[in-house]
Amino acid sequence: MARYQPFEIIGYHSCDKDVGLNVLTGKTDLLSSNNDWDWLGDGVYFWEQDPKRALHYAVEVANGKQFNKTGIKTPFILGAVVQLGNCLNLVESESLNLLKDAHYGLAKVYGDLNKEMPVNKGANRKLDCAVIRFIHQTSRHSKLPEYDTIRSAFDEGEKVYEGANFTTHHHIQVSVINRSLINGYFLPRPLEEFNPYLFNDYKQT
Repeated sequence: MARYQPFEIIGYHSCDKDVGLNVLTGKTDLLSSNNDWDWLGDGVYFWEQDPKRALHYAVEVANGKQFNKTGIKTPFILGAVVQLGNCLNLVESESLNLLKDAHYGLAKVYGDLNKEMPVNKGANRKLDCAVIRFIHQTSRHSKLPEYDTIRSAFDEGEKVYEGANFTTHHHIQVSVINRSLINGYFLPRPLEEFNPYLFNDYKQT
């Protein structure tokens, strides 16, 4: 399995405008999300090649339709150039086999402890998060190189048309664990399309 992915992706991070501007000007850095419901485990999350989906999510959080622990008052999209590095790339077969094996191993641990496995409930992806964290744990135990990023596709939303396998919010997300592989940040253009609230007030709908 080619764990090292020798290429960069363009990602878009949904956040509050104050946070995004502070990151752009070097006053702060993006913090890793470490909730036990994060479907790709701990890391800084980016929407790959999809600024519109990133903006849509930021607006939903601002309107209270999506939960985000940090909260968003004014929707903002931060572009980034990200090296994948040592990537658990869950759009290729070997990584999916590893994921399956990790689930089996985690289930055995829970069974030995006579405890119930975490479960996924809607957007609350506790099972997925636990499996990803187990992969990290077993990699460290086996003294394997730690993963820099995790990448996966995700079906979300309604069917695009009757009988389709395509969904309206289908996307690829990347969780960046090693933040040194974020090469830089930028404001995506056109500004009025991807950051319409940069110079305007946002009103919840």
